[in-house]
Amino acid sequence: MPAMERAIEALESCRRKLSERGVQRSRLIATEACRAAENGPDFIERVQRETGLALEIVNRETEARLAVAGCASLVDRDADGVLLFDIGGGSSEIVWLDLRNRCGARGYALTRFIRAWISLPVGVVNLAERHGGMHVTHATFEAMVEDVSDHLQQFAFGSALSEAISSGAVHMLGTSGTVTTLAGVHFGLRRYDRRRVDGAWLADEDVSAMIEKLRSMPYEERVGNPCIGADRADLVLAGCAILEAIRRRWSCSRLRVADRGLREGILTELMSADGVWKTGPARRGGTRQKGTK
Repeated sequence: MPAMERAIEALESCRRKLSERGVQRSRLIATEACRAAENGPDFIERVQRETGLALEIVNRETEARLAVAGCASLVDRDADGVLLFDIGGGSSEIVWLDLRNRCGARGYALTRFIRAWISLPVGVVNLAERHGGMHVTHATFEAMVEDVSDHLQQFAFGSALSEAISSGAVHMLGTSGTVTTLAGVHFGLRRYDRRRVDGAWLADEDVSAMIEKLRSMPYEERVGNPCIGADRADLVLAGCAILEAIRRRWSCSRLRVADRGLREGILTELMSADGVWKTGPARRGGTRQKGTK
């Protein structure tokens, strides 16, 4: 079955689940694959026509903001900044949260402190397609890192971010299959366990050790690893190369792992729009009287 038909079939399954659960309000987005594809708008129209789902192709800035919204609760309360990255299939987003003047802000409010962001036109799928993902030699891995590094030079605030990181109060926050895989391998999980992975801290030397461990695994061993499997065995080293390029450009002592991202960001923004975190008469749905439930 062609890829577009498989996607529409999957979306029809999603539509049924939304209907069965009585979902009244939702936001459905498409990202880099539809942004980059010539027939992206045609696909969106076909999805609407055949499933009734209205997909929205979001721009890269929106995607970066949603990633922050989805992971904001994992930001260290004492951090002066966060280098957040989301390694996707066709693109990778990097966001600098400058928190030196956050005055106690946390959670969704941290989206106000996005100082700079960049969307790289490289993800695990297109990078693996260019360089190969099954049998990755040292030279191939370094070529992938160099490929990504060339794109990182376009980040206009790179030097300012390096200066902020030098204070020692900036940590990385990674949301992607790459970092969750690294954490799963680090913990030696016999099968992937989100409860162990989401929110875990990895020291910089642990990240280096896990990347090296994955690089040394032959393809067949990656397939057999319960935290990688056949679906990611040919993509995980491309993800490691993207992460390695980021780490070589900006070195932080700690990385926090997030098994969350755009979906949680969408939910957080919908809840914010509904006034979930507001109190008093301004809250949508009316006021709540003392003693009522």
